[in-house]
This record gives sequence, structure tokens and C-alpha cells, in this order.
Amino acid sequence: MRLIRLGSVPTEVGADVRAALSTWGAGDAVLGGVALLGVQPPGSPKAVDAVVVLPRGVVVVVGVDLPDPAVRLEAPLSGQWRIDGWPLVRPDGAVSPAAEALEAALAVGKRIQEMRAEPLPVTTVVAVGPYVGTVVQPTVDLNRGVRVLHPKPTSLLAAVRELATSDRPCSVGHAEKLLAVLSPTGTPPTTRDLLAEGFADAITSDLASASTVLIPKLPTAGKTKQLAAKAPKLLPYAAAALVALLAVVGIIVATSDDSSPRTAAPTTSEPLPTTVVVDGENFTPRGTGQDTDCAAHSFGDVSAWLSKHRCTALHRAQYETKIGDRPVGVAVAEVALADALSAQELHGVVATAGSGGITTLLKEGKSWPNSPRSFDRSAFASTVKNTRVLLAQAVWVEGDSTATDPDLLKAAERALRLPASQ
Repeated sequence: MRLIRLGSVPTEVGADVRAALSTWGAGDAVLGGVALLGVQPPGSPKAVDAVVVLPRGVVVVVGVDLPDPAVRLEAPLSGQWRIDGWPLVRPDGAVSPAAEALEAALAVGKRIQEMRAEPLPVTTVVAVGPYVGTVVQPTVDLNRGVRVLHPKPTSLLAAVRELATSDRPCSVGHAEKLLAVLSPTGTPPTTRDLLAEGFADAITSDLASASTVLIPKLPTAGKTKQLAAKAPKLLPYAAAALVALLAVVGIIVATSDDSSPRTAAPTTSEPLPTTVVVDGENFTPRGTGQDTDCAAHSFGDVSAWLSKHRCTALHRAQYETKIGDRPVGVAVAEVALADALSAQELHGVVATAGSGGITTLLKEGKSWPNSPRSFDRSAFASTVKNTRVLLAQAVWVEGDSTATDPDLLKAAERALRLPASQ
């Protein structure tokens, strides 16, 4: 496992977490993956001890410092904690320290969903210290994907292996997006580093064309109502609802049999006050759009091809970045098709010079403050991944752009790894 230290240790037991992770060493011989240490993901109320991105899951490790060592800790998620038979009493009046830990873990799951990174199960480890001999958890809490433990190397390893069990392995490209949305600062690992940590070299399934939502594991209506109430006095009970929401980032492949044309204007989101990092470069989101009538939002030979071949979804996004001191506008489009053969055929059309392309949101009136006037004469890049065709354009916000500008071409190539849905 590769360790990336982004901040100081937020809890005292966090030092034990780092020590346990470091004993596994780099590479995938023991487990693999990348651990972001001391990171505060956007939207999280506080920094967490570690966010571990693995080929088959994301595990959030949150430390809880106990007042004294314990032989036996009873740690229900929504009830009173007991240390060696004595109730744990906190100055703030909270019954279960797990509530704060789960709130931070929930923020990680929501961040992945909102930025439309590739979906993986998001589970939680609550690391307790300075020392605990035995931790007792209700079976229902274990089934929800939460482990409370003292972070010895062996116990933490066993928990992470048990929790990261997605049946869809994460590719290098997916891992890059996950790390970028969870830590929008710093330099991410290289492709070679991620391959060494066990991430797949190729996409094994068409995840990016799926819509992602937070699907609760073992949900109940009562818990959902408790979460909606948001009353401070219900904090001990709200922990259970938080667990249910963050347990799994699920996958729902959206299909439609509506044969009638849909030419309504695209739905766009407001720019998000966060950034996505690709190769150490920051890209600021400037709006998105989602449609099902791809032909209506394309032009040239590409539009003619899409009129004869139905797409399943069109996602578009706009970003702003900088090359040196010069701002750059970026447009990204992702066309999802019914099968890989159709995607290869469309990519052949897209990659041909003068064949047209996908209309940018900017051209349809979705500008932003200090945006470029247009994407005319932009640098262009495209690729095909399974059943998806990805297109990217880059232009200088001020001054003339050319399709052969080497700096803009690099920006367009990087943009192919940006989420087309934010």
C-alpha cells in the first residue's frame, strides 16, 4: 500500500493507524491500494486519519481517543459505549463517539457521488485507542460495513480485506479520479505507481456510463426519518441512519425505451467550489449537462451518425484550469452507447478531422464568469473506453487558440480523465 501524507495526525490513535499501514509496505503483495493520511475531503466536517482507496473498495478510517486503555469495549453505533463495564461519559454529552466518525465517512461517500467518480463500496473503520483488548459490536452493525477496532497491523488488515469486496475491480483510470475528488490538492500517484498497487490496467466494465447513487445497506424507514429530523437531541440515533446512507455507493444502469425525440435544453448544475486534480493540475468545475438525445446536441458527420445509432446517455461538463498564468477553458463530453462495437465505430468518426463533434454547453448559452467566447479552433482529444466515447476540447480564455497548440493539446489529453458528470 502506498502512503500519501497530506496532513498532521488528527487523533492520538492516528499514529497507530499510520504505523499499521506502513508495515504492509508498498506494492500489492499484502493488500495494495493508496492511503491518504490526514486528509480532509471536501465536505467533511474534519480531517480523518486515513482514506484508503483499494482496487475493490474505499475504507474511511476515523480515530477515536478513549480516556484510558480498556480490556473490553462495548461499542454499539447508536447506543452507550462501555469500557470494562463502565459507561463512557463525554463532556459534550454525546453517547456514542461513532456518530462523529460516521459523519466524516458519510461526507466521503457523498463527495464520490456528487463528483460522479467511479462507484465503489464505501465502508468505515473506527480506530480506538490507546489500547483495547477486545471490542464487542452488535451483529447488525457489522452487517452495515462498520468495524470498531484497535488498529494493530493484523486486525486492521483483516478488517480492510473483509470490507473491500466489490465485484467490480477498480482500474487505474478510476483510481486516479477517486484520488482526485477525495484530495483536490497535491500530486497524485503515477500510473506506474497505481499499477504496482494492484489497480487494473484496463476497464473491466462500463462503470462511468452508470448513474451513481448512495444506496443504503439494510435501510429502515424509521432511521431515515430520524436522519431527516436533524434534531441535536437525536444524535445518538442518527448514527444508525448515517451508517445506512454511507454503506454502499451503488450502481444503477439507466436505460430508457422512450422512442419519442427529446430536444429539451440540457439540465446543468451550478459550478462547484471544488477542484479535480489530474497530473497535479487543478480543474475547476463550471457546470454540467445530461441528455439522452445525442444527435440533437452534436453537429456534422457525428450528428448524422448519432441520428442512425441510438446512444444511451450524453454527459457534458465544463472546467477551467491554468497553464502558467493563462486561464484555459475545457469542455468534456461522454457518449454512452449500447455496445463496444458501436463505440469504436463512433470514435472512428469523431477522430476524423472535420467530421464535427458534440456541441459544447458554452455554445448552448451556458457560460460562466470570464469564460472563453467559444471553443472554436480548440485543441481536441478523444478516446474510447468499452461502450463510451470521450471527447475533450481546450482553448485559451484570452487570445487566439490553435488546434495544434502543444500546451492546449496536453490540457485536452488530461481532460479525458475528468468526470463528465460533476
